[in-house]
Amino acid sequence: MGPVQWILETCGRQLRARERAAAPEAAGSRRPWRAELCSGGPRKCEGFHGSWGVSGSSESLWCHPRSKQRQLGDQTGSLGAYPDLPPEEDDTCSDYGSRDKPGTALGRTVPDGNVLFPDIFQTDHLLFYERFKAYQDYILADCKASEVKEFTAEYLEKVLEPSGWQAIWRTNVFEVLVEVVDVEYSALKAVVQLSEPFLCESQVSTFTLECMRELLELKEHQIPLQELWAVYDESGEFDQTALAIEHVRFFYKCIWRTWDEEEEDDFDYFVRCVEPRLRLHYDILEHRVPSGLVADYQNLLSQCEELYRKFLNLRSSISSSDSDSEVENVSMVEGLKLYEKIEHLKQKLKLIENPLLRYVFGYQKYSGLQAKGLRPTGTKITHVVSSTMMASLLQSLIRDKLCPESYGEELEIQFHSDPLAAVNACYEGDTVIICPGRYVVDGVFCIADSIELEGYGLPDDIVIEKWGKGDNFVDCTGANIKISSLKLVQHDAVEGILNVHHGKTTLENCVLQCETTGITVRTSAELLMKNSDLYGAKGAGVEIYPGSTCTLLDNGIHHCKEGILIKNFLDENYDIPKITMVNNMIHNNEGYGVVLVKPTISSDVKDLSAEKREGNTQPHPGGERACAEGFRHEELPECVTDELELYEQAEISEQTESNYEIANELGATSARKSQMRKKRLSELGITEADDNLMSQEMFVSIVGNQFKWNGKGSFGTFLF
Repeated sequence: MGPVQWILETCGRQLRARERAAAPEAAGSRRPWRAELCSGGPRKCEGFHGSWGVSGSSESLWCHPRSKQRQLGDQTGSLGAYPDLPPEEDDTCSDYGSRDKPGTALGRTVPDGNVLFPDIFQTDHLLFYERFKAYQDYILADCKASEVKEFTAEYLEKVLEPSGWQAIWRTNVFEVLVEVVDVEYSALKAVVQLSEPFLCESQVSTFTLECMRELLELKEHQIPLQELWAVYDESGEFDQTALAIEHVRFFYKCIWRTWDEEEEDDFDYFVRCVEPRLRLHYDILEHRVPSGLVADYQNLLSQCEELYRKFLNLRSSISSSDSDSEVENVSMVEGLKLYEKIEHLKQKLKLIENPLLRYVFGYQKYSGLQAKGLRPTGTKITHVVSSTMMASLLQSLIRDKLCPESYGEELEIQFHSDPLAAVNACYEGDTVIICPGRYVVDGVFCIADSIELEGYGLPDDIVIEKWGKGDNFVDCTGANIKISSLKLVQHDAVEGILNVHHGKTTLENCVLQCETTGITVRTSAELLMKNSDLYGAKGAGVEIYPGSTCTLLDNGIHHCKEGILIKNFLDENYDIPKITMVNNMIHNNEGYGVVLVKPTISSDVKDLSAEKREGNTQPHPGGERACAEGFRHEELPECVTDELELYEQAEISEQTESNYEIANELGATSARKSQMRKKRLSELGITEADDNLMSQEMFVSIVGNQFKWNGKGSFGTFLF
């Protein structure tokens, strides 16, 4: 048990014991008090029964007195002046210093601008768990939305120094140095006066000393706390003051919505609103949310705030009028329409704030990308991407790629230094040629038109690296997209490297270095992957959805969690996927080479399938060959028919060891004991090797593939 946890538990015992003893007094009145939370170790709070404080943004031991869910311990004890505190832990009870090491532990930052303002506390770097703990345990507890301001005022009353500190008052127009002389806790405002010497910086020259004095007089010298930035002090005396102001400022800037107070007033405001919004804020900071979804969220939030302001103004005008005129009736109808629009926008905001639903929302956005179509002029442009264009490189490009004789017409060429900018400039039928080099992009390739994206050289010489956690690398929705001779590298990603939502995408002679999922082929989409290498995925190398078409020819898929993952759990609503695998090398994956995900079948279907298996236990003539030829070739994509015939001719003339292995697995039937074991495991949702997986109807053709050194075997089924 750490020192802070030990003190927390011990203080809790004292708190509960004294609260029980003083229950009549507490019920009659509440005595004001303020906790001394500074960096000099734990100090006893004045006027509160048994509460203690330790300095620090996340280790303060004070919990909100009205929180019914945060009561600590139920045993009696005596702390006195913490005589029982172990000596070895006495000096380490705070993240922000100890009694033997006085002084602040907060950083300092220099204000921007031309005026030499004093340094201020750096408090905007707090981690998620620090803010989470502050709002959950010390500020909001289990309050209602209507009680947020009251609870916040009580928190500030305990930790905020009422006077004797300086701050910079910041607005959109000016910054001025002030001194705090008092705090109006209930209004969340500070009473200030101008500091001497007068320091002010503004965008206009009219803010003189006299003007600032008049402005303060108009405001009765009361300034909102969130507009103040505490001036740095090395003593550590004002650490908690700076942190408390930061918590209030962050809450009203990033968490609070003007309509929160009017929503259902129950005791789950923190769980319902604060926690999801706080998580979303940090997910955005860490680039875990797609950039397009972030833009949508900000746009929806702005629209909702604007409509809510109109709604409040309209409601105010109606309530101030005593007449029952036709104009007022029209206003009420307009108010109802505004209310419906606001509710609709609020529901969209909640979808994005929900950590589970926001990814579904993001997927729907990308799957609905609109194609630009042909240029209004009807021309097609070749985009050349190169960080630096040398004369020799340009000469080679003209000879190999840009020769007018090859196209029979003049080519219009545009030059770019960024491949993402080149793709964004494309229309239907354009071509992007990427020259050798290493390119770093911070965004997603959203390809909604039929274009060609090709590298000029070997894939290892043309490397595109992706930074940013929130987006896929490449999203394809075009009818016919071709990507060739590129190496795509992900860094610290949480989304897949290539997502085919609609249409057909051809990937040829590419290298994909993945982080999470590799390639995802969505329902109704088609992928043709040839002569490519995919590795490093922490999920599946290729993920195939129901109703999709996936053709894999001469590829290497290795060092992934699973080689190929096939989702067949929506076959009641969608067609089964159509999969062709020819001469692929699937090896060194942690799980299976190919795994099928499907629901556990009902008992009657189980019995029926068992009867079919029992009826098929008799060997068939030429069983291995019959199974190998039993796959359907009539639905094979036309683009690979000729190539597949060559593979089949080679198969007839010479059988490799791996092909015999596949044929044996296709033709074999498991023993009754093995089948019963699978049934038991399926009821537990456990992945199990499946000898008959490759005989599934979804496989159009299987020729010449090799499965080696996969952790759990070549084929498996996951039942859920």
